[in-house]
Amino acid sequence: MEGDVSGDEEALRKYLGTSSFGKKSRDANIEAQVDRSKRQPAAASGPDAKGSSKSSGESAAYEDSDNAAERSEDDDDDDDDDEEEDDEFPVSHELLVKTHERAVTTITLDPSGTRMITGSTDCTLKIHDFASWTPTTVRAFKSVDPTASKHSTNVETHPVHHAVFNPLSPSQVLVITALPQAKIFTRDGEMETQFVKGDMYLRDMHNTKGHISEITTGTWHPTNRNQCVTAGTDSTLRIWDVNEQRSQKEVIVHKSRAAGSAGRTRMTAVVWASPRQGGNNILVSAALDGSLAMWSGDGPYSRPAGEVRNAHVPDTWTGGIDVSPDGRLVVTRGGDNTIKLWDTRKFKQPLNTAQHQSTFLQYPTTNIQFSPTGSNVITGSEDGSLHILNPATLKPELITPVTPGSALITVLWHEKLNQIITGSANAETHVLYNPNLSSGGAKLVMSKAPKRRHIDDDPNLTMDLSQGISGDSAATPGDRAPPGSFAARHPTVGLTYSGRSRDPRRPHIPQSTPFAKNNPDEKHIMANIPLSSMRDEDPREALLKYADKAKNDPLFTNAWKTTQPKTIYAEFSDDEGDKAPEKKKQKT
Repeated sequence: MEGDVSGDEEALRKYLGTSSFGKKSRDANIEAQVDRSKRQPAAASGPDAKGSSKSSGESAAYEDSDNAAERSEDDDDDDDDDEEEDDEFPVSHELLVKTHERAVTTITLDPSGTRMITGSTDCTLKIHDFASWTPTTVRAFKSVDPTASKHSTNVETHPVHHAVFNPLSPSQVLVITALPQAKIFTRDGEMETQFVKGDMYLRDMHNTKGHISEITTGTWHPTNRNQCVTAGTDSTLRIWDVNEQRSQKEVIVHKSRAAGSAGRTRMTAVVWASPRQGGNNILVSAALDGSLAMWSGDGPYSRPAGEVRNAHVPDTWTGGIDVSPDGRLVVTRGGDNTIKLWDTRKFKQPLNTAQHQSTFLQYPTTNIQFSPTGSNVITGSEDGSLHILNPATLKPELITPVTPGSALITVLWHEKLNQIITGSANAETHVLYNPNLSSGGAKLVMSKAPKRRHIDDDPNLTMDLSQGISGDSAATPGDRAPPGSFAARHPTVGLTYSGRSRDPRRPHIPQSTPFAKNNPDEKHIMANIPLSSMRDEDPREALLKYADKAKNDPLFTNAWKTTQPKTIYAEFSDDEGDKAPEKKKQKT
């Protein structure tokens, strides 16, 4: 009997394709997902096949060796060295994020490493949340245009230069665009504060309340959550209080000594850092005239504590600057194809100089950064490689290609996640991590089960109303028109998605709704607000109802009512009206 039952189950399984019913748990092969995100080693020329992940000095040493037997014996050692390097730096695996349309110029993460904001030359900020990602749904949950004001007017858009989370209050984000006004957004993309613009007709920058020209970069105070600093092309650094947007707190005017500059130059980079072990914080900035200046972070700002006039070649953009965690070293990346290391205690000559091709002509926001421990320096290159340098010698300890053929603009090494995030000129954002060293972030994403595919996830199948509506094609009020469309070519013709006219000269007529026909608080308004009934009254009728009262009981002329003489008019008949007036006699 049992044999017959088992035979029936086998036949049922073959017929239905399954032997069990009900909801099944979706289990993901985590190890396989992580292995798929492992970066493939790039092919290298020469006998050393792994030269792309080795330093240049080590590669040359292996290329110069002529003994094939020694090279074969060293293969095992090279493999061990590569594994050690992978364990030393979090670059063995990567997660690709492609949410922008143009070059990614800035990347910032909150201290907890749960939210990432990227800025681009497509004039948008993309807000990402690692917790909502899965291996198949890596997308931004919100896109923000930081320069947009009113949706009914035709406003201009500007690229995003810099965005940085407040390290002490992660709910605030300082956003720098190609405008004279810096803005502070919330972590959800809502504008919170917009600083004032200065008077461009004032010559003395100390008397202006804000920047008078484009801002290049900015950063937060390392110990005071309410202060930030911005650097502008008006040759000033301005320290702001987030609670006071009408005027800056301090103005630092940089006086240039370059010939023909009239004492002004452009401030290209600024950093505000505090030693991790405690002590006074420092404020360091770079200028277009090649100078490098350092102030005490808490003032006074009338004169810099240290200044190097020819730190880099004049008229080259020094866009990258950072201070080590111990506050003793400053690294700069200039437009003269050099990286220089400076000592804050002897701020006169560089400790070391290394050659590194610059990309300031196309991407002036290219940065350079110390690692969270200060044991390394990371930066990008014009060929799309990530360079991890030794801070003592500025020689590369690791060179790994991220976006070959496309310049690597911005890099960020997050302390808590222990992951390196890069932004490239091909609009790609790469999150590099190591499963053994990193925590959260991309590692958390790859440990989740992939989202089950739905028909709405493919816009090619959901453009017809009979099949559904794609979420990507749904128009929401305030969204910009897609590039290449009729609305994009004719920005002042037609209506927006919300029904407003695209012509800024035409006033917006609100739609008539059932709620607009009556006032639910009419009784409350009539009882508590004096003269509120005059809103719905005809003004001519309201004046005429006082005509009889003014005639019978005048308020201002009542004292002359009995003594005022009666007006007597001349009698005039119709016959007299037809006669022409007599001509005046001419004098003889």
